[in-house]
Amino acid sequence: MRLPLALLEVFDAIARAGSMRGAAETLGVTPSTVSHQLKALERQIGTALFVRTTRSVALTEAGRALSHGALPAFDQLANAVQQARDVGGSPRGSLRITLPEFAYTMALAPHIISFRAACPEVELELVMTDAMVDLMEAGCHAGIRQGDRIEQDMIAIRLGEPLPLAVYGSRGYLKRRGVPKSPADLLSHDCIRYRFLRSGRLAPWIFHDANESHTVAVAGGPIVSDLPTLYHMIANGLGLGYVFRDGPPAAMRREQLTPLLADYLAPIPGLYLYYPHEYRSMLLLRLFIDHLRAALSADPISSRHEA
Repeated sequence: MRLPLALLEVFDAIARAGSMRGAAETLGVTPSTVSHQLKALERQIGTALFVRTTRSVALTEAGRALSHGALPAFDQLANAVQQARDVGGSPRGSLRITLPEFAYTMALAPHIISFRAACPEVELELVMTDAMVDLMEAGCHAGIRQGDRIEQDMIAIRLGEPLPLAVYGSRGYLKRRGVPKSPADLLSHDCIRYRFLRSGRLAPWIFHDANESHTVAVAGGPIVSDLPTLYHMIANGLGLGYVFRDGPPAAMRREQLTPLLADYLAPIPGLYLYYPHEYRSMLLLRLFIDHLRAALSADPISSRHEA
């Protein structure tokens, strides 16, 4: 039998108020509407639930049985609704954001301490993955990805400019193996490659020459699946790496790494914070977005489909 929630709500109101008129006032309807809906519920169940008098109503045995199970259930529903309101309207609770490792380093790391200081009761959980994630399925409220990897039905806010790339090599490696002058020279070098965990594919080394792009099938070096390891391998002279120009720590870039082949590299789409329309009124997410806006106010921030 289909659960008649609307009719059960009327039963709950009558049982709590002890009268048709009191239930009608609680529900904001007329007493005749309450009486009609109660009769409909009794017909559906197949028995009387109240003994009616001119002044009051009293539960029958069947009514007491229904009340015993239904009233606590309605209390739980009311509590659940209130909790949902609290989550949506209170600066306290959990905020889950998915992002790749490099996005944390390049977009969030400088602002996490200040956000925690501003919103200490927000439990921020960062789900690190380079894979595309279904936010709803993963239980995440928002994500950070490159702009060309975001579904069009998401609200997206730009966090920065396009991301420049670099081929890096350590000074020791370049002294030992020589400096490549063109992308084709990489075929005779040890090149450390990055493998995406979810798809299992290797990140391509893409170069631009005469307004055309082409991929070089590099080899020779280790294969890794996280960027910190890749940066350290480059710095330790294990090979060349195709990475974000500003990805390695500044001290590593300044003292150990040399950028190569800059004339053959074009930037890739920048980072965006994105989220479903269903979360556009979520207070915790708005606080997080507003904090990033303030922190990045020195740089232009644009949005796509922004509410």
